[in-house]
Amino acid sequence: MQSESRVVALIATGGTIAGTAARADDLVGYDAGALSAEQLIAALPALAGQALETWTLARLDSCDMDHATWALLRRELQARLARPDVAGVVVTHGTDTLEETAWFLQRTLDAAKPVVLTAAMRPASAPSPDGPQNLLDAVRLAREPGARGVLVAFGGQVFAGEDLRKLHGWRVDAFSAGDAGPVAVFEDGGLRRFRDWPAPALHAAPVGDVAPAAWPRVEIVTSHAGASGRIVDALVADGVHGLVIAGTGNGTLHHTLRDAAARAQAAGVAVVRASRCLAGGVVGGAEGSLPQHGAATPAQARIELMLDLMRRRA
Repeated sequence: MQSESRVVALIATGGTIAGTAARADDLVGYDAGALSAEQLIAALPALAGQALETWTLARLDSCDMDHATWALLRRELQARLARPDVAGVVVTHGTDTLEETAWFLQRTLDAAKPVVLTAAMRPASAPSPDGPQNLLDAVRLAREPGARGVLVAFGGQVFAGEDLRKLHGWRVDAFSAGDAGPVAVFEDGGLRRFRDWPAPALHAAPVGDVAPAAWPRVEIVTSHAGASGRIVDALVADGVHGLVIAGTGNGTLHHTLRDAAARAQAAGVAVVRASRCLAGGVVGGAEGSLPQHGAATPAQARIELMLDLMRRRA
């Protein structure tokens, strides 16, 4: 049974939640990741006296998230989850690539305990930052009896990592779970759950055995009016291993991209389709021989294809 006496480990990776600006009213011109994990905890009196341990893994603006940081984060999470004294782990992160990190961890980390990602849309120096409440909620969720899996605590809601989508560039209610909806909401210091905690969905790729520098290179190309296939040809010539084409609507592609995708496949490059629409994904089998990853966003499909290619190489 999880209790207040068990440790919640906090791993900080940077982001707006740890950002500061020279002026309190500057909500966009801040330095992301300026504060350490220890400083984030020290700023929250409500966490005083709780069994917490902290580590600042990185101080990134999450638009600069990279595979090496993912690999390190996954390894550190594995080590902490294996400890019987740890109830769960909280990861502070930037919002820009939060959904990508959540998907990567959902597919590569065996999380029998809660791994709770959280973030903020306003820097810590703002007059009314959203990060402190999100962090409090995340620690609360990490201690929730029976909770498991990769979760995201944000804006009073709990999302499954595999469902997360960023919908807005600056509002504090920036995230959604698409058609799936939230797993739970925070209410008056408690938690009201709507559905089961996310079940493990581990990919067979040997992520821990492959150096990040050797992970397959997969890029995203977007279909649009007047699209040209030349960008696909250029990426193939540059040695790309896989391509995700973010199609319009239900994953439909401009004919020039469709032709270029066929040339890429003939050259041995793996190509899959996704939809540039953040809800609905791709259903059905249109667009000839180009496979699709269902409800996955283009960013999620990129990670999935990278893992697929890694598994094939093993």
